[in-house]
Amino acid sequence: MKHVLVIRLSALGDVAIMKPVVKAYADANPGVRFTVAGPPMLQPLFEGMANVSYLGLKKKQSFVRIYKALDAVGADTVVDLHKVNRVGFAVVLLRLRHLLDLHYRIFALRKGRVSRWLYLHHWRRDPRRPQWQRYDDVFRRAGLKRAESGAWRVESGRQLPTTHTPLPTKIGVAPFAQHAGKIWPEERTEALVRMLSERGCEVVLFGSKDEAPVLERWARHYRGVSSMAGRLPFAEELEVIRGLSLMVSMDSANMHFASAVGVPVVSIWGATHPDFGFYGFGQDRANALCADLPCQPCSAYGSKPCRYGDRRCMAAITPEMVLGKIEAMLKNNIVNTQ
Repeated sequence: MKHVLVIRLSALGDVAIMKPVVKAYADANPGVRFTVAGPPMLQPLFEGMANVSYLGLKKKQSFVRIYKALDAVGADTVVDLHKVNRVGFAVVLLRLRHLLDLHYRIFALRKGRVSRWLYLHHWRRDPRRPQWQRYDDVFRRAGLKRAESGAWRVESGRQLPTTHTPLPTKIGVAPFAQHAGKIWPEERTEALVRMLSERGCEVVLFGSKDEAPVLERWARHYRGVSSMAGRLPFAEELEVIRGLSLMVSMDSANMHFASAVGVPVVSIWGATHPDFGFYGFGQDRANALCADLPCQPCSAYGSKPCRYGDRRCMAAITPEMVLGKIEAMLKNNIVNTQ
């Protein structure tokens, strides 16, 4: 095995979860080249690894074009961590192309779609394994040397600054997510931003260009608040995240971006659940805020409408609860250990 192609073209959070796995195996196999095929935007996440290169590849194109781009990499082993139809067809073409090459091997993620209903309704009795562990399974099946447990570290940990004020000086807030079931009510996020501003914190807001008007309004209205929404290339935004004391996020890609650069996260959960397999890598489960209602989780990805129509799981979490969690983290002198 000389060259491994790792494929995951979406979603952004799932690709970010992949970083510590790729890094650990790349470090443990210095004689092997790794090429990660993923969304062009996320290339900065994988920079700085000596034997890892990145192929920016958009998912929304024909599987033939995806196949041609993947085949041009020239790998002898494929680790498919995506396993969706479009990528799957491209991987089938790779197999046919190298049918006579006995050294060409393909290993794919086992999604377990048949048991998704069981996971959703019986996950407390039979918990879903974290996504990073399922990625790890594929690398191990590929025969790669497994990294020691101590190597499962995203970046060197850093201690939060000691301060005489009750809160850290720079806090990120990422209030949006892809699906409505994972978004905290807007008025509660604004209340939290106001509380942090009143306590003298520097608050940095994160979101997309479409979300920028709301975040910019808050930035104008509250002292010490700025918005990064739609302003910076991802590489620069990642550096801003790296400089945060901590991040407040929904179950969204920003939780995983912060996790990937060793920043602690206070996460807020609604339609989904932190124990359902998609929690931030290396994050302390105690820093997740979840109402744990009997109806949670109602969706694996937060895309289904609330059966009660009021998103009571999110309404049960108050700004005071989030502020209390932030204060507790600083009081306990939280140290990044990812």
